[in-house]
Amino acid sequence: MKTSFTREEIQSFAQLSPFELKDKFIQIATAVQEDEPGQKGTTARAMLNAGRGNPNWIATGPREAFYALGYFALEESRRVWTADNLGGMPEKSAIAARFDSWARHHPELPGVEMLQRCVDLAVARFGFDRDAYVHELTDAITGDNYPVPDRMLVHAEEVVRGYVADEMFDRRPPADNLSLFATEGGTAAMCYIFDSLMKNGILKKGDKIALMTPVFTPYIEIPELDTFEFEVVNVKASLFSEAGVREWRYPEEEVAKLADPSVKMVCIVNPSNPPSLALSERVAGQIKSIVDTSNPNLLIVTDDVYGTFVPNFRSIAADIPRNTLLVYSYSKHYGCTGWRLGVIGLHDDNVIDEMIANFPQDQKDRLAKRYGTLTLEPEKIRFIDRLVADSRSVALNHTAGLSLPQQVMMSLFSLFDMLEEGQEYKVRLRQIVHRRLDLLLEGAQMKISEDAGRAAYYIELDLLAEAERVHGKDFADFLEANYEPVDPLFRLAEQTSVVLLNGGGFEGPQWSVRVSLANLDDLDYLKIGHHLRQIFEQYAEEWAHSAHPVDSAN
Repeated sequence: MKTSFTREEIQSFAQLSPFELKDKFIQIATAVQEDEPGQKGTTARAMLNAGRGNPNWIATGPREAFYALGYFALEESRRVWTADNLGGMPEKSAIAARFDSWARHHPELPGVEMLQRCVDLAVARFGFDRDAYVHELTDAITGDNYPVPDRMLVHAEEVVRGYVADEMFDRRPPADNLSLFATEGGTAAMCYIFDSLMKNGILKKGDKIALMTPVFTPYIEIPELDTFEFEVVNVKASLFSEAGVREWRYPEEEVAKLADPSVKMVCIVNPSNPPSLALSERVAGQIKSIVDTSNPNLLIVTDDVYGTFVPNFRSIAADIPRNTLLVYSYSKHYGCTGWRLGVIGLHDDNVIDEMIANFPQDQKDRLAKRYGTLTLEPEKIRFIDRLVADSRSVALNHTAGLSLPQQVMMSLFSLFDMLEEGQEYKVRLRQIVHRRLDLLLEGAQMKISEDAGRAAYYIELDLLAEAERVHGKDFADFLEANYEPVDPLFRLAEQTSVVLLNGGGFEGPQWSVRVSLANLDDLDYLKIGHHLRQIFEQYAEEWAHSAHPVDSAN
């Protein structure tokens, strides 16, 4: 059964961003549901929206610790002022002893034990003064002060740095210190980085940058804005296995594009989105060699939000620390997209600060004027701190910074990961997404390449490659000649109420689809796979009934 939309209508919708196009698919699926008779007020079939990566799990332990800390903070406030609904700012003196006493007297409160263990771990691992750390947590969760330091609280930065060393650097961090800026999720981090690189003259309008594709769509759309108008070079994951299955890996000749010194920056999502594969050691080594030889000032922005889903993951920021800006968000691992918790990491010894120091005098004068209200020596402001100032248009730098309760939640998530329970939680998440992937592939009767670097948070399926693998090149040519690449997604929405995203919108193959493996129940993925296979078989039947079908040996 073909879609009720004309090819021209589908062509027009295909111009939208994948996430905007998703909304159209949802409208179609909803409209079909409303037209179908249901029983007892329910529709005949449920919509299965695997188009967005918001996970359907949360980490409960660190949240319980967070809420328990809130009760202690209120008691501390009431120690200072005791009036109806009126408290004061928590006092630092002897606060750790009061915390320990409070915890002993409230064993029944959920989260107290986890909170104690997190505090004990932080003090033991990082050598914190216990009063100073408990006070930071207590005052921060109260939210009674502006963030000081504005870039990130002192203890929170140390804790998150430890988390990054464990999970992003495979417990083998570079020797140089990593400075962190806490941001409103990874999306804010992306915006701040692009903006500050432009404001500081590191990048200029029309510069050439590279994208490791397929890639998360904002990295495609931001460079096209009139603020930037970058010339974009796509480094394409275009390798196939011998069986004709797309591997989503980068050929050497594609990575070699980065050797051109006119390429000022490369953006990487690692593990990738949507293919969901960690960068191979071969590719990371090739990029390092390029930086060491032909393009030493190449800037690397690596977005590593899915790193925890790959065993022994190691960010390229660990191997090429001087050139790399690290972006990390807690959203996917901890099921906290609504919390907006992200960080930007930049090693203290970095090429950006070096480039700014080597600017011609007129450019230095311009930047001195921009940041001159912040210090008498604006030329000494590091780029990581310029990011903070630029995030508040410089003039509001004194009120910059991520809200303090958010920084507490970030700290507790990080400390939870360092506990045995946190490591067990991580293993369970990996099992969940891989089980869902197996069910999807079982239903779709499709094959993918074996890959130890697979995060399996998403999967991108190349339908045209599958068509050729199963029925031969003539069938694939028939599809290309007679249908739009997003036609399968319209059919899925209209006929089965399944919502997926088009891989072409991520600069992947036009006939590919992205499936989020994070946001539906396990067996839903078996259903989605079945529906995808049914749509695929429809095309095969239409091919068979076309005027001059060509038989395939397969």
